[in-house]
Amino acid sequence: MKQHLDRLVFQRFHDKLVRKTNNFGNITWLGQPVWQNVLDLWTIQETLFEVKPDLLIECGTNRAGSAMFYAQLFDLMGKGRIVTVDVEKLHDRTHPRVEFLLGSSVGEPVLQIMRQRVAASPGPVMVILDSDHSMKHVRAELEAYAGFVSVGSYCMVQDGVIDTLKRFRRGRPGPLPAIEDFLRGRADFVVDQERCDRFLITHHPKGWLKRVR
Repeated sequence: MKQHLDRLVFQRFHDKLVRKTNNFGNITWLGQPVWQNVLDLWTIQETLFEVKPDLLIECGTNRAGSAMFYAQLFDLMGKGRIVTVDVEKLHDRTHPRVEFLLGSSVGEPVLQIMRQRVAASPGPVMVILDSDHSMKHVRAELEAYAGFVSVGSYCMVQDGVIDTLKRFRRGRPGPLPAIEDFLRGRADFVVDQERCDRFLITHHPKGWLKRVR
């Protein structure tokens, strides 16, 4: 009973937070629009420091705010580079640690470049999926990108909140059923539930997929 009440409280607060922040649409990092739940963004920076990836692959560049956030964290860490891809260019950002690709994240031209960058990386490699959030597309991305992830690192699938908060129901089915389908029958990835629950509410339920073998 208490767990059920807690869940209702968390969902109500989460819904109010989304409405108050315009779904974090006005959040900035050093003046650059980043469009991320700030609680999740903090968990990402903690994970980047723990994993210390040589290569971070991001699907879904959007306005490049998150790529710049990651790049500047890598500047502070003294290592790391990003390859980020989107179907359209919505920014004019550049950074020596960031390579911007234009195209479908699951298209062969982009995947060929990704394979080359992974092959050239001494590791670790981490992946963040934040592009088209439809179940079909996320499932295809998981199939295409999971193999790039180093053992002990993460494939982080964003915005499963589409499948949990009523205000996003028009976008369903979204990432959450894609994650569940991907994990079915697999032993090489597990959900890092503690990381998912780091701040009680998250835009990425079951989104932290850790490669364990």
